[in-house]
Amino acid sequence: METNNQNILQDIKQTVIIEAPIQKVWNTVSTSEGIAAWFMQNDFERKEGHEFHLQSPFGPSPCKVLEINEPHRLSFSWDTDGWVVTFILKELGDKTEFILIHSGWKHPDVVLPKAKEKSSVIRDRMDNGWVAIVNERLKKVVEG
Repeated sequence: METNNQNILQDIKQTVIIEAPIQKVWNTVSTSEGIAAWFMQNDFERKEGHEFHLQSPFGPSPCKVLEINEPHRLSFSWDTDGWVVTFILKELGDKTEFILIHSGWKHPDVVLPKAKEKSSVIRDRMDNGWVAIVNERLKKVVEG
């Protein structure tokens, strides 16, 4: 694979239609209890600028709430590698379109210190992980 210093990895994007009203989905993706139920244990607070931690498999990951636009958008920095996770919710009558974007990826060959793996390897692993998390766990928690 040919690369140059301008190459960065593409954002991860997962979209799912959830059989629930937007407010119910919002409450599941924007509260500490809700996030813990489908993603990771945390000490999240729905407040811009709030610093919190996600309990990842590699230990606590420092995060910071960057944007809240209830009930349509939530964005936070995740860990120390420049990642940003954004949740976008769109009302579709009694259903909700949920879009997750995981951005901030670097050059494919950059080794991420915590995981001790190349950025490209971690991105692929997380892309697959997000599929299950969004399409199975989040849907099950909200719709169940």
